[in-house]
Amino acid sequence: MNIRGTTQVFGIFGCPVAHSLSPVMQNAAMQAIGLDAVYVPFMVAPDKLDDAVHALRALRIRGVNVTIPHKENILSLLDELDPKARMIGAVNTVLNQDGRLVGYNTDQTGLIKSLAHDLDFHPKGRRILMFGAGGAARAALVALAEQGAQWIGIANRTRQKAEDLAQSFRSLFPGTIFAVLGLDEVELSEVCPAVDLLLNSTSLGMKGEIFEEIPWKQLKASAVVYDIVYRRPDTPLVATAREYGHPAADGLGMLIAQGEDAFRLWTDRECPAGVMKQAILSSFEK
Repeated sequence: MNIRGTTQVFGIFGCPVAHSLSPVMQNAAMQAIGLDAVYVPFMVAPDKLDDAVHALRALRIRGVNVTIPHKENILSLLDELDPKARMIGAVNTVLNQDGRLVGYNTDQTGLIKSLAHDLDFHPKGRRILMFGAGGAARAALVALAEQGAQWIGIANRTRQKAEDLAQSFRSLFPGTIFAVLGLDEVELSEVCPAVDLLLNSTSLGMKGEIFEEIPWKQLKASAVVYDIVYRRPDTPLVATAREYGHPAADGLGMLIAQGEDAFRLWTDRECPAGVMKQAILSSFEK
């Protein structure tokens, strides 16, 4: 890597951010096409987000990804929002257009691509049980509803937060039924026999935590399981799902797919197929 005065800078804002695999895969893609650019992680504390966004303009940083806990708080600091990002209420990608900062959300397209590629799952006409009601849940909900999901159950420890999320989208997606559930095994047992996809949209599992409330024996045999968390070895959710015979995938495919979409937004070029995935797999081996 040859850093010089013409090198464009990209990065990721997060807290924490040291664990992020985005620098590994984005730098591999940039090198693969011979782009004079570098992608670096920026540790941005919540109370420093405003300063960090101003720095994008001052330092002419070309673009950044945005991760926990900034995806929602950054909205008011940007000059323009892509309509999908505005609908979701969260941004994970920022493009600096000569000082004008535009926010996008590539998580939703990344999820759909990963579900299709990793689990051969297509949401149209299907029933989905989703855990969580935060920013990632909003992106997942929009993506699934736009693809024609028949029913989406939102299970969250705080029921009101789940109800608020469902209510904000019912009028936008009249073809999808939105249900609200608590994290109660008895309540979940009533819906699991009809669920086609069980999806975790929370960060639970990143440190090895488990969902104790899932009634695995009630989940129908053909159901698939997706965890937006990625870790090696498998997350407890993915490992348990496979023990019960369910096809399961973690969020690595979503990470790669959303990263490829962000790469396209920043560079107006396609990421070479397989480059990001191979870079991440190689980093695991190290």
